[in-house]
Amino acid sequence: MKILIIHASAGAGHTKAAEAVLNGIKETTDWQVTLVDILDFTYPFYKKLYQKGYAVLVSRFSWLWGIFFELTDVVWLRGIVRIIRRMINHMNTRGLIRYLEKEKFDDVISTHFFSNEVLGYLKRNRMINARIVSIVTDFDVHSIWLAEGIDQYAVASDFTKERLVQLGVAGEKIKVSGIPVDRKFCVKRDRNALRDALGLRRDLFTVLVATGSFGIGPIEEIITALNGFQILVVCGHNQHLFKSLSQKKQEFLKVNGLVNNMDELMAAADVMITKPGGLSISEALVSHLPLIFFNAIPGQETHNIEVLKKYSIGLSRCSIVQMVQELKKFQASPELLSAAQNNTQRLARPNAVSEIIALIHG
Repeated sequence: MKILIIHASAGAGHTKAAEAVLNGIKETTDWQVTLVDILDFTYPFYKKLYQKGYAVLVSRFSWLWGIFFELTDVVWLRGIVRIIRRMINHMNTRGLIRYLEKEKFDDVISTHFFSNEVLGYLKRNRMINARIVSIVTDFDVHSIWLAEGIDQYAVASDFTKERLVQLGVAGEKIKVSGIPVDRKFCVKRDRNALRDALGLRRDLFTVLVATGSFGIGPIEEIITALNGFQILVVCGHNQHLFKSLSQKKQEFLKVNGLVNNMDELMAAADVMITKPGGLSISEALVSHLPLIFFNAIPGQETHNIEVLKKYSIGLSRCSIVQMVQELKKFQASPELLSAAQNNTQRLARPNAVSEIIALIHG
């Protein structure tokens, strides 16, 4: 079989989900599989505008992004939004269209809504015959993910499936697989040995602070307030934050920039403070790591929080003082911490990659 996986480099989560499926296919099948970034098939100016524009919006004008997100999901505006998207997308993805027509893939997996609309158009117009699987990488789903011609949707939860059905997708086209994460997050580890390897104290309550790929939010204030806990912080691409925190003379603080061992950091921690991106949440859930959310981007991240609340997972809308109070409660009560860890299993999907590969088999 000849498989194509399409992501968009505007957000790290879509890419990580695509890479998890890619690795799973390579490890378990002899299929020919290719991973591409849809933005590589667009004009250079459009690619830069798409990537930089999103980063600026969510980091500096998140309120504006939230308004845009909600407006484009209004029922009576969906038709207009679809027409505008179709025009813009097809002006900027002619390279992808030529590539798909030439390569004739058996299956195409999409982890971003941008590629869904293009793929659906080509399938409806018989320009490609590939089976199209869309992996929705958040726990709620915006109508922008919808496209006629998509054969299957792989989603995070039963709630996500119900939401798609409400939007008009047939139930038999939806598989509750979970959001795919790299299998290393699902490996059981000896915490004491892991803490030793990471240079951490075994006996201290440990908090992992993850800032997201853009490294935004009141991180320095949070770190200062957490004095007394053992802290692991991941600054992502934010070099200024990394340098600033590295200069702090705070005991039991370990500062990281971009990391490739997030699975180990999650396994070593007791609780994680994080932005509520779909992939970060999914990685934490399969690691059985209780979550406290901060600085949610209006739109997909605030919607993720609302879905997780229905499953009693995660704490949100906490001030920094309240965050510390909640952490102290977890620290003082092994029973409370254990209950929070058990709740993660309600949505954890460690076999998501395998289920998506089985979906392709089908």
